[in-house]
Amino acid sequence: MNDAASAHRRIQQLREQIEHHNRRYYEHDDPEIADADFDALMRELAALEADYPEYATTDSPTQRVGGRTARGFQSVTHLQPMLSLDNAFDEAEVAGFDRRIRARLEYDGAVTYCAEPKLDGVAVSLLYEQGELVRGATRGDGREGENITGNLRTVNDVVSRLSTKEPPARIEVRGEVYLPKQAFAELNRRLEQGGGKAFVNPRNAAAGSLRQLDAAVTAERPLQMFVYGLGETGDTVIPESHYETLQMLAGWGFRISPLARTVTGVDGCLAFHDEVLRQRDQLPYEVDGVVYKVDRADWRRELGFVARAPRWAIAHKFPAEEAVTRVLDVTFQVGRTGALTPVARLAPVFVGGVTVSNATLHNMDEVRRKDVRIGDTVFVRRAGDVIPEVVRVVAEKRPDDASLVELPSACPDCGAEVVRPEGEAVARCSGGLGCPAQRKQTLKHFASRRAMDIDGLGDKLVEQLVDRDLLHDPADIFGLAKADLVELERMGEQSAANLLEAIERSRETTLARFLYALGIREVGEATAEALAAHFGDLDALVMADEEDLLRVPDVGPVVADYISGFFRQQENREVIRRLREAGVRWRAERPRDSGLQQAFDGQAVVLTGSLAAMTRDQARDAVRRLGGRVTGSVSGKTAFVVAGDDPGSKIERARELEVPVLDEAAFLQRLREAGLAI
Repeated sequence: MNDAASAHRRIQQLREQIEHHNRRYYEHDDPEIADADFDALMRELAALEADYPEYATTDSPTQRVGGRTARGFQSVTHLQPMLSLDNAFDEAEVAGFDRRIRARLEYDGAVTYCAEPKLDGVAVSLLYEQGELVRGATRGDGREGENITGNLRTVNDVVSRLSTKEPPARIEVRGEVYLPKQAFAELNRRLEQGGGKAFVNPRNAAAGSLRQLDAAVTAERPLQMFVYGLGETGDTVIPESHYETLQMLAGWGFRISPLARTVTGVDGCLAFHDEVLRQRDQLPYEVDGVVYKVDRADWRRELGFVARAPRWAIAHKFPAEEAVTRVLDVTFQVGRTGALTPVARLAPVFVGGVTVSNATLHNMDEVRRKDVRIGDTVFVRRAGDVIPEVVRVVAEKRPDDASLVELPSACPDCGAEVVRPEGEAVARCSGGLGCPAQRKQTLKHFASRRAMDIDGLGDKLVEQLVDRDLLHDPADIFGLAKADLVELERMGEQSAANLLEAIERSRETTLARFLYALGIREVGEATAEALAAHFGDLDALVMADEEDLLRVPDVGPVVADYISGFFRQQENREVIRRLREAGVRWRAERPRDSGLQQAFDGQAVVLTGSLAAMTRDQARDAVRRLGGRVTGSVSGKTAFVVAGDDPGSKIERARELEVPVLDEAAFLQRLREAGLAI
């Protein structure tokens, strides 16, 4: 069969597949494949249609946007079509976009673009007449959408009346409705508790919320919206800059992305892309890329449109965070507390910028809730440095021979009995430090950067030392000799000497680091710091009873029981004794100063950026002395954020939650007012 016939057959197959996946995505909010896989199908179809234009048709998915309108909603026609955007997936494609812009404009200079994050939400169009909202609709197929006016009126960010004394006679405002990450997690938790079906991701949750036939259900879900542009403008005078148009919309009462700004040329675009990509995991909402739009309105008019997208804009996509693959097996890993974690062994798949072949299933309750079986096709998600996880099963693709995952009765590493305490989701190996896996994890944690910070004592080296019976507990680390080390793989004389120097340096530490390094169950960095600040020294903590422990901020009955139980065990006290004999030492912490005004009593404070007057540790100590605690992330419970130079995305999160932000001068003033000498 000739190439043209083969291409025609493949084009027909692709169109059928894309139509099927469009229906699953737009009409049912239940996608079967990852966005990256859908993009690949569209790119293949577009390439074939370009090579064989005789098979290109006006009803091809490459010429249309989205899907049909859903049943139950009246269809409405947009005054101007809601077009999609072409995509770029690498720097070369962005450079090609810029090159085409300049060629069409016959312009040799650097083009100014307005750059914005690309939210992974639901595109909507809001029609205003004489400043009043008269209709709200989904994108639909780009020309016709669903009339969801009543539901959109329940979204706080949807302006009912424009904040201007001279409203336009008629104007369409375009925006993206989304569900914040935290609200998405809470919604799924409620749905699962009520026996309902959880949403796959925040985008599907937002779409499902907007398509509720009962607007009261939509109102219960904390949807938000950013606006990004205009459709029909009629006779309204619009700024000749897209960025200035966004400022006009903000003046009318809409929320615009605080990250939006103008950039110059390809280099400016790529720098913006990298900046937002670095912030991606800290943003309170999902973004799957950034958008570049020619800023000048006259140039946009000159550039015009193709069938489904404007020529003057492009979406630069981030590496996919979700992909679809197959579960080949499920094994169990043993952690430092004996917890058995089921791990899905996957057919390798590229996701989040790396090839993933393993993903966590957390615990057996999660395995049962998601109904993951060996042989299943699953969605896998990897965000930033977070361990990849199985998000959900594609039930329609389950093979007949898919097998259930069973919890082992014996530890896969040491053979000890596996126990699951009543009321706990986690099953544990009962072998303690007699289990090589637990021993390795305990030692890795002890040597880690945020614990004792023994540079060079990494995971592979710890495993070798345990396997050769050279390390049994943390105290053995300080008895290692060069002769023990030089025999190990990839460990020469100099590497051994460097490691011994790092071990020597680690003897001088802080009580908080030491407590964290011990690996007491549920005692993380913040709790370790609170314990050190409250008791001042280890001996007082070891002798503390439950009543004493419960006076420490963030220590409840369960954690108090873990702490007292740890220090009651003779083997743990023996390891601590040997560590102190080996020279591990710390200066006594200054207990909370009862003479100071407790200005921050019980408050959670977040530090971001660099301070000029003090180090981060000094600032943390000052907060502790005034009764507060320093946390790593901004939440609704945060009292205030201290912003130094070059603050990160925590500032944006604080503004989203309306948490007060103090600059360094205001923070220092508060410390002085509370009685601290700065």
